[in-house]
Amino acid sequence: MQEFSISPLKMLVDLWRNRGLIRALVHREVVGRYRGSVLGLFWSFFNPILMLIIYTLVFSVVFKMRWNVGSDSKTEFAMVLFPGLIVFTLFSECLNRAPSLILSNVNYVKKVVFPLEILPSVALGSAIFHGAVSMCVWFIAYLFLFGMPHLTVVLIPVVLLPLLLFILGVSWFLASLGVYLRDVAQFIGMITTILMFLSPIFYPVNAFPEKYRSLLFLNPITPAIEQARDVLFWGKVPDSSMYLIYLLGGALVAWCGFAWFQKTRRGFADVL
Repeated sequence: MQEFSISPLKMLVDLWRNRGLIRALVHREVVGRYRGSVLGLFWSFFNPILMLIIYTLVFSVVFKMRWNVGSDSKTEFAMVLFPGLIVFTLFSECLNRAPSLILSNVNYVKKVVFPLEILPSVALGSAIFHGAVSMCVWFIAYLFLFGMPHLTVVLIPVVLLPLLLFILGVSWFLASLGVYLRDVAQFIGMITTILMFLSPIFYPVNAFPEKYRSLLFLNPITPAIEQARDVLFWGKVPDSSMYLIYLLGGALVAWCGFAWFQKTRRGFADVL
């Protein structure tokens, strides 16, 4: 029976070696999502704009939520809310898809030469594309409403790197687990919904009760949301020590997820 290496170096080498295939599959997935629609890729712009408008109206007008921006401006509320929404959407899109990645690509399981381990990175690449489109919408809105953004905006890829590693690791784990336990998809859908309201997306961290505030940072997307807001809207450089801890944690989760996937993939063909 074929053995699959769980080495961290193997993880990096596989992703680099198959970068062309990953790029092609991401392109096919993004284009395929809108194939046949009248507006095509323009839907990737309309969706985030629509969701931003709805969430802003609900939380700033109906619930009267406010940020520490010194004003009641709805536009400021929207610009602070949007980075958190982008980060969460990136996270939830990947995790909700992860349990069905192998199940929806059964034809690849039978092909010994196909690198199954790249499927979570393809899903992540597609989510990154849509996240980048949403980020462009944010930049355009900021330029129109406030002028040139802070120079710290160039740090956004660096800020999101630990989260991307975390997502990749969890996606490997769930993709494998979803083959053996079909209820995982339903469970993950529930978990992501809970995390949406337990993340500082629609409210600032200091709005959470102080004695429970530390629990908020156990949520894996809370640091990414806070740091994304810091570099995009507040013009702050993230704390280096917290960032390094988060980066090491994301790298560890990525390797653990990859190791689990490599150890369990031998049984995919038998189950499917």
